[in-house]
Amino acid sequence: MNTFKPLVFSGVQPTGNLHLGNYLGAIRKFVALQENNDCIYCVVDLHAITAQLVHDDLRGQIRSIAAAFIASGIDPKKHIVFNQSAVPQHAELAWVFNCVARIGWMNRMTQFKDKAGKDRENASLGLLAYPSLMAADILVYRATHVPVGDDQKQHLELARDIAQKFNIDFQEKIRAAGTGVDMVVGEEPIHGFFPLVEPLIDGPAPRVMSLRDGTKKMSKSDPSDLSRINLMDDPEEIAKKIRKAKTDPEGLPSELEGLKGRPEADNLVGIYAALADRTKADVLAEYGGQQFSVFKPALADLAVHVLSPITSEMRRLMDDTTHIDAILKDGGERARARAEKVMGDVFDIVGFLR
Repeated sequence: MNTFKPLVFSGVQPTGNLHLGNYLGAIRKFVALQENNDCIYCVVDLHAITAQLVHDDLRGQIRSIAAAFIASGIDPKKHIVFNQSAVPQHAELAWVFNCVARIGWMNRMTQFKDKAGKDRENASLGLLAYPSLMAADILVYRATHVPVGDDQKQHLELARDIAQKFNIDFQEKIRAAGTGVDMVVGEEPIHGFFPLVEPLIDGPAPRVMSLRDGTKKMSKSDPSDLSRINLMDDPEEIAKKIRKAKTDPEGLPSELEGLKGRPEADNLVGIYAALADRTKADVLAEYGGQQFSVFKPALADLAVHVLSPITSEMRRLMDDTTHIDAILKDGGERARARAEKVMGDVFDIVGFLR
């Protein structure tokens, strides 16, 4: 039986400075996945205008994300690094998916509710249709796996729903075109064109919280720069932010149970564990009983040790925009070649003339 060729796809929005949470939760995992997978990593600049239409320096932000990918260890020659707007097939497939998806599905998306807030009627149509474009980003390459955090898992489930409905609605045309593979949807065998993408949520992808409030996720949109460690921060800034990070008056516990109800302590221990590739239990075995006045300097030293080489390389790359642009152009051409083939098949299946 024919099967879909394994392919990993993921993307990062060019909105604001990348921070430690983006690195530990996503980019570091991208680097690890490239060792044994065919990977496509995208700067999703079309998504960047769904909530904020006008940006001061969108091109600079696009280059910054690409620089972060490369500085962190992603190989743009073996894999594909590009910006989404360079491949118009993303938008073409998104329109088809807008017609496949149901309004009720979109209305259930919790991220739209969170981002639109109380003034939903004033939110852009693009923000509502964001998950449909995300499905197109993945499926225009017929990707099979996507590394995601918990906050994107619902969108990935929607991508599966869209793929499944397309496969079922067009299964006879897919079979006639000879472009699908045998697969099972529910308990029904069909000849489908799009894979039901699988999330990659296992492994070291910690949920990094704000340094000012351990109950909130570290975010680019937080008005306080002290709430996050940016990938472009210098060692002095990193040390200052960790020194000023909110804690409680108690020392570090020796057991994991002692972190319950202490979100700031749990967050700092989790960051140390992730940066050191250790478990929280290992960290507590070493630092349990110590005060934060001892632990914070050790965490700052570790963060600087891990992040400084990435920061230096990002700055070098950002000083050579010609090189970054050449990488994105090459990646865009290679991505477009793949996407054109898939969209050609979609045109045949749907019945468009081309």
